[in-house]
Amino acid sequence: MAAPARSVPPSTTADSPVFPPNLLKDALAAGLLAGLLALPMLGFRLVDSAQGLSLDYRFSWVAIAVVAVFAGHLLLSLARHGLARRSGARRQAAQRLESHPHRLRKIAGWVMVAAALLLPWTPFADRNLLDKATLLLIYVMLGWGLNVVVGLAGLLDLGYVAFYAVGAYSYALLSHTFGLSFWLCLPLAGALAACFGMLLGFPVLRLRGDYLAIVTLGFGEIVRVVLLNWQVVTGGPNGISGIQRPSFFGLPLVAAVPGGTTFHEFFGLPFSPDHRILFLYYLILILALATNLFTLRIRRLPIGRAWEALREDETACRSLGIDPTKTKLSAFALGAMFAGFAGSFFATRQGFISPESFSFLESAIILAIVVLGGMGSQIGIVLSAFLLVGLPEWFRELQQYRMLAFGGAMVLIMLWRPRGLLSSREPTIRLGRPGKDAGSPPLAEEGAAP
Repeated sequence: MAAPARSVPPSTTADSPVFPPNLLKDALAAGLLAGLLALPMLGFRLVDSAQGLSLDYRFSWVAIAVVAVFAGHLLLSLARHGLARRSGARRQAAQRLESHPHRLRKIAGWVMVAAALLLPWTPFADRNLLDKATLLLIYVMLGWGLNVVVGLAGLLDLGYVAFYAVGAYSYALLSHTFGLSFWLCLPLAGALAACFGMLLGFPVLRLRGDYLAIVTLGFGEIVRVVLLNWQVVTGGPNGISGIQRPSFFGLPLVAAVPGGTTFHEFFGLPFSPDHRILFLYYLILILALATNLFTLRIRRLPIGRAWEALREDETACRSLGIDPTKTKLSAFALGAMFAGFAGSFFATRQGFISPESFSFLESAIILAIVVLGGMGSQIGIVLSAFLLVGLPEWFRELQQYRMLAFGGAMVLIMLWRPRGLLSSREPTIRLGRPGKDAGSPPLAEEGAAP
């Protein structure tokens, strides 16, 4: 008796239609829904003139929104349909490519480092581009710091901006009060932020999930309100201005004290205000790479493995003898320390800080960078920071379309990669000899690239 033939899904057979009619129906429905939503938001506008307020109609904008959503939905559906109908050989090639993701990410990481080092010397690099790149690297560093808490330890932190603020105000107050240089205040700001991280960690040791998020959100708001109302120390809403700039091993980059020597005088270079921009760019690049290197190395240590175990199952951690208290406190402290370093750099770069710079929106952006980049993925954080911070900064000149670009980037990421840009995670340690199984990749760490 012949064995029954295996059923093949319709989407993968050779006889499946090239253009299924349901794709067109879904695209029309999406376009109609977009038109209904765009009509009240884009179709009408109040215009203030000398005769008073008048109503302006912009139905052409509604039509553009309908056509754009229809075309986008149809293209995405066709792309998914084409991927479902690819041949078996292409499937095997893709599986072989995905079996060693750490190699590709390592190469991509070194390419990113080389591009970042050579960026100021490219023909199209100018002051504006370096300023935006410096801001982008600040968020990359913050994302890598929060990745220790959220991506590795699995602790949802919505008040991460509080440690960012502690680092910035620590540097500003130490510099103003005691006249300490940036290089002395940098480790002190990180240490103070780590202490605040441990203070936050103690009350939330028994909390998980949404309750942990609510408490950390409250902690971030408490810090912001204290900075806003403690005017004697923090300056209140007026903030702190005239913050000391960093020097190049004691050589000021702009103006020297009487009898001193500036950077350009010491090296015999013509004075240029771009020296300070270039120095700040390479400074934050070094800090960000140091954060990444420290995170990658500590993941191989027992404390890093304890974070990953805590993320997967806290009850199993207790049964294996792992102390959740020390594990959580270490994650909060290290993540807060990196935020303190980034905050001190932010203060010296801006020369002025105020509580408005450390609102909840900053925490939301940093958390979105970590989540959309892929939980635990170092390179994914760089890509998501470029999309969520770089694109809005690039489209800043478009004013009202700036946030449209931000929202569009988030929607595209969630449609294309719902689990993050680089969602796959390789275990830190594999049991067994590397290469023993032909189908398993060798011992590697996810995102093991600078």
